[in-house]
Amino acid sequence: MTRGLVIGEALIDIVNGHVEHVGGSPLNVAVGSTSASRTPTAAATIADDGSATYTFDLEWQLSGTPEVGPPLFVHTGSIAAVREPGCLAVAALLDAYRISATVTFDPNVRPSLVVDRDQARERIDHLVERSDIVKASAEDLSWIDPDHEPEWTARSWSASGPAIVVLTLGDRGALALCPAGEARVAAKSVQVVDTVGAGDAFMVGLLDALWGLDLLGAGRRAPLGRIGLDALTAALEAASLSSALTIGRAGADLPDRAAVQAARPT
Repeated sequence: MTRGLVIGEALIDIVNGHVEHVGGSPLNVAVGSTSASRTPTAAATIADDGSATYTFDLEWQLSGTPEVGPPLFVHTGSIAAVREPGCLAVAALLDAYRISATVTFDPNVRPSLVVDRDQARERIDHLVERSDIVKASAEDLSWIDPDHEPEWTARSWSASGPAIVVLTLGDRGALALCPAGEARVAAKSVQVVDTVGAGDAFMVGLLDALWGLDLLGAGRRAPLGRIGLDALTAALEAASLSSALTIGRAGADLPDRAAVQAARPT
């Protein structure tokens, strides 16, 4: 069976001090975890508009190479990408797996965990340049490059190597950049419960759509780079729907493929 590999943190989201949900940005993408000697936590405070802020208690280490066959894609992001010592092993693993896999990256920045901002930005830039697909939020890019508008930074990233760069814009929808041009979709109308896991659900929806188009895997790198705007727009629509379904639920409760397909307009 062909599989993807997700590298990163697994933790427990503690929402408003008492409600606990399994979380961690990479874990949300993978929807699975392994055992650990201590479970990291993220204390999430939900504002009146459903947005979340986080306080973290965790360590991040990674040693050795996962015992898996060559994956179709390898994904990382968030804390795993910038926090030592684990981030150094992550970067090396991405380079190793790039021979067989599409490399995907979501910086999902957590400023409270960043010790050296310039170093974190350098690490993010390096991963962007080595990735095939990058997804980031406007909030991420405003932190990474506060001197430019997020769309400017996304276009700069697009020119640095990735086949697809996607920028999520909250209630203004999403923008995707590829060699063929730009695609945009509007945000879905939804009753917001909270935004925990919304970006991760978007990433899952995007990857699943591209997987369905047979555009993942190192052998499909050239076709991915030639994706047309109609296909890219359809992938964005699927990603946006996945995110909207998550926003309508408490915690990082991501929908599966069947739920997304059932929610599509007929």
